[in-house]
Amino acid sequence: MRLPPLLTLITDSRFLDHDTGGDHPEIPARLQTILAALEQSNYFPLLDSQGTRPAERQWLMAAHDEGWLFRFEEAVLSGKTSIDHIDNQICYDSYEVATLAAGAGLTAIDLLEQGQAEQGFCLVRPPGHHAERVRPFGFCFINNCVVAARYWQHHGRKRIMVFDFDAHHGNGIQSAFEHEADSLYISIHEHPSFSYPGTGYADEKGFGAGCGSILNLPLSPGAGDEQFLALLHGPVAEKIAQWRPDAMIVAAGFDGHQADEMSGLLYSTGLYEKIGQSVRRWSNRYCGGRLLSILEGGYELTVLGESVEAYVQGLLSR
Repeated sequence: MRLPPLLTLITDSRFLDHDTGGDHPEIPARLQTILAALEQSNYFPLLDSQGTRPAERQWLMAAHDEGWLFRFEEAVLSGKTSIDHIDNQICYDSYEVATLAAGAGLTAIDLLEQGQAEQGFCLVRPPGHHAERVRPFGFCFINNCVVAARYWQHHGRKRIMVFDFDAHHGNGIQSAFEHEADSLYISIHEHPSFSYPGTGYADEKGFGAGCGSILNLPLSPGAGDEQFLALLHGPVAEKIAQWRPDAMIVAAGFDGHQADEMSGLLYSTGLYEKIGQSVRRWSNRYCGGRLLSILEGGYELTVLGESVEAYVQGLLSR
């Protein structure tokens, strides 16, 4: 019997069709840079690659109101170049591409549950963790992590955890989970007093049945590897051990790198390998290795490829 690859990449050339214009930081070259770095890595033979499919309507509506989906689709078909804010650049293909990005997580989960993949990493764009139920935010239109979480919960993995290490707080994931007992969101990000989108304070912990379902760990500008690792090996590890998820989703953002001007954080490239090692270890210990990573931010092309390569190297650790 053929063993599954150590890591399956879910990506598609159609992700390049989301045109954000000439001066926008979220550009097709992000994916091209990442894929080039992985193809040149020593461990590339350990990787497999699969295409994606559009997320079916029922799964999009598990994360978003249908009114927003109609509004998004109508905006691109009418030729608009942005929606709600100039940050949210769109083109004629953006709705289709966003549904493909959301579908990548579903494709990966199917492979994981069928034993055809050991772990998955969705290399997608546009990103998703800022998108809320009824509106886009910060380059994000459909919340890829939330769509994947709902799909996995429907397929029997009830206790889903999302760990987000993007430099910016994932307000869309938090707003989806904060009233629920069976969903956990943990985020390490730059302090909201200094960083978009202005959410993610430490005292935001959830409401009602979801009280304790949110763990925000903000860092001050200038924080680097030492401060991040203290949180990773301290409160993050403790919360996961106490909560014991059925499956883990990682919102993998690389804009905390010291060379990336999208934040004031000062992470090194090597930090991402340590993050990959930790989430791989936790997934093996607590949820049978069910681990899905989904690309979020990371905009400095001179370091983005090597940062993702370091993270993947960590994911491949035993």
